[in-house]
Amino acid sequence: MFTRKSSQEIRNQLSWSPAVAILGARQIGKTTLAQQIATEFPQSIYLDLETHQARAKLEQADVFFQANRHRLIVLDEIQNAPELFSTMRGEIDADRRNGRFLILGSASFKLLQQSQSLAGRLALVDMAPLLLSEVHQEFADIQTLWLRGGFPNSYTAAGDEASWLWRDAFVRHFLHTDLPGLGINVEPELMRRFWRMVAHLHGQLFNASSIATSLGVSAPTTTRYLDHLVQSLMLRRLEPFHANLGKRLVKSPKIYVRDSGLLHYLMGIRDTHDMMGHPITGASWEGFCIEQICNHLPVGASVSFYRTAAGAELDVVVETGSQTIGFEIKFSSAPKVSKGFWQACEDIGVDKAYVVAPVKEGWTMANHVEVISPLAIPAYLSRSINGPSATRKD
Repeated sequence: MFTRKSSQEIRNQLSWSPAVAILGARQIGKTTLAQQIATEFPQSIYLDLETHQARAKLEQADVFFQANRHRLIVLDEIQNAPELFSTMRGEIDADRRNGRFLILGSASFKLLQQSQSLAGRLALVDMAPLLLSEVHQEFADIQTLWLRGGFPNSYTAAGDEASWLWRDAFVRHFLHTDLPGLGINVEPELMRRFWRMVAHLHGQLFNASSIATSLGVSAPTTTRYLDHLVQSLMLRRLEPFHANLGKRLVKSPKIYVRDSGLLHYLMGIRDTHDMMGHPITGASWEGFCIEQICNHLPVGASVSFYRTAAGAELDVVVETGSQTIGFEIKFSSAPKVSKGFWQACEDIGVDKAYVVAPVKEGWTMANHVEVISPLAIPAYLSRSINGPSATRKD
């Protein structure tokens, strides 16, 4: 059993809000965590809305909710019953108390669309696949999580081959069942081809026209396919940094497969030997570290990348309102940064900059730039955001 980063936030939100929604991909542990939290509430009710039995209980949802006002009601796979949102709104307005509903959804866009009727009554909590901060016990754990990814059944599989087979089944189910269930009608093998093409471009700028030519569809169609995979939480679209700096900034987003295990599956990487000899290793490491960063940011923080036509570049720029933090990611135990890194730090005026690398212990480079392990990302982010202001680069 892993202690999930989201668990305390969910508990806090249940004490502050009538309804809380956990957003996350399928099979990342939402149900396990929700059921664990539900045991802390006397006589809580769990309903899986993919089952006929659960939906039958809610044929008269207003009556059911009213009869169980004293209980926490957990509604899993809520996207299968969008009509419940308006009923929940009426019930919350009739008896407004915190901690009444805990709802789970596997598709951010559909759940967010449906939840508009609960505006002001619903708190949203994003849940990621397993993070290093949730699983690591020693440095070697980095490699296992990186190779297999953060889906619990993949990470805890008996061996690399078992993990691979689990991911194969997951992708098949996602393409043939999950996407159609979300109202996305795309031929599964065509979407698989698109997903693999995007995997080969992991960490690169998205060019819809180039992919469209290879796939034999229009550029708007490839953009729509991209939207589907972003909204179903399979891909991360990292937007470019925007500011009036008088620089020629890159305007296209970068695309990453959010789970490193799925990336490796799509690329045919089965084990550590395959991974270390593959051309995508550096980009894979970059995406893996970006997920560790993005999932430890405070609410309201923005994340982007910085690149100019002149070659200045930062892999990640985090803005919190009070702090601007830069991250460069290197797959090297002796990382070096380029002139473009220093130029980017100067252009943006970062308060603090880090180089994330596969190192056990970090050190300080020139101009107070620190080399850190991905294991240390949560602590250094917290220190940069909540601690005393760091000195800017001169």
